[in-house]
Amino acid sequence: MAKYCFGVDVGGTTVKLGCFDTEGTLLEKWEIHTRTENSGEAILPDVADSILDKMKEREIAREDVVGVGIGAPGPIDGEGTVYNAVNLGWGTFSIKNRLQSLLNIPVEAGNDANVAALGEMWKGGGQGHKNLVAVTLGTGVGGGIIADGKILSGTTGAAGEIGHIHVMDGESERCNCGNYGCLEQYTSATGIVRLAKRRLEEDDKPSALRNNPNISAKAVFDAVKEGDELAIEVAERFGEILGKELANIAGVVNPEIFVIGGGVSKAGPILLDFIQKNYIPYVFAGSRGALFALATLGNDAGIYGAAKMVLD
Repeated sequence: MAKYCFGVDVGGTTVKLGCFDTEGTLLEKWEIHTRTENSGEAILPDVADSILDKMKEREIAREDVVGVGIGAPGPIDGEGTVYNAVNLGWGTFSIKNRLQSLLNIPVEAGNDANVAALGEMWKGGGQGHKNLVAVTLGTGVGGGIIADGKILSGTTGAAGEIGHIHVMDGESERCNCGNYGCLEQYTSATGIVRLAKRRLEEDDKPSALRNNPNISAKAVFDAVKEGDELAIEVAERFGEILGKELANIAGVVNPEIFVIGGGVSKAGPILLDFIQKNYIPYVFAGSRGALFALATLGNDAGIYGAAKMVLD
């Protein structure tokens, strides 16, 4: 019986890799550089070489490996085909088939945010639940939907892109996706800064944020914890926007739990308070009991979720 599997999380700068046993214990993790030049043609060969080197080092035979799971940025459908991963220089091709041919080991592939959501369901903040929405609040807003224990990928792998739900009419600044008024523009780390700067421009209300030339999402929530009234107003606006949208999402997928991760989540439980109190008034009664929790796997969520894909 096979004893091992590997999880791979491809990022724009580094590729994270993990060796797991089939019980889900992380035995070792390491990183390699992501070589995005020449349309990212070296990325998968580098991943394959690194896994094969690790197998040789640990004396793992091919027949002892269940498979390799890989998550990468960009739309990836349920068959393992990526549709233009711009950050990596990739066009449209089957990640699954290409990596499988390099390794001669079974491969499963998925979008990185969806795969991270699977990791949080399996061994993280969503453990014990099979219907989950993961929200990553970082430089942007990512999302992943797990339905009955499985990743919901959609037709072209674009399901779960909650950061680009339209939430605001009349927005003059363009989102990174090219549209205007996306959720990401108000509830990401950069979005919270946008809300704070706009609030500071409205009047002269005193705030510690006025003395901060480099306002950050962390600075906003640090000020909230100190009782800063203006910072609290910013946090309330953030919570209102995100809470309402999670209520809308719940009306479609009816999750057991929302797991909130990313750099902004380091604010801690106070963050969940602002989101949840703005979720309850707007959500359909059947989803009112959904739980809210912080993600716990951090940067390892992707390799855990990738491993889980092949164990399933």
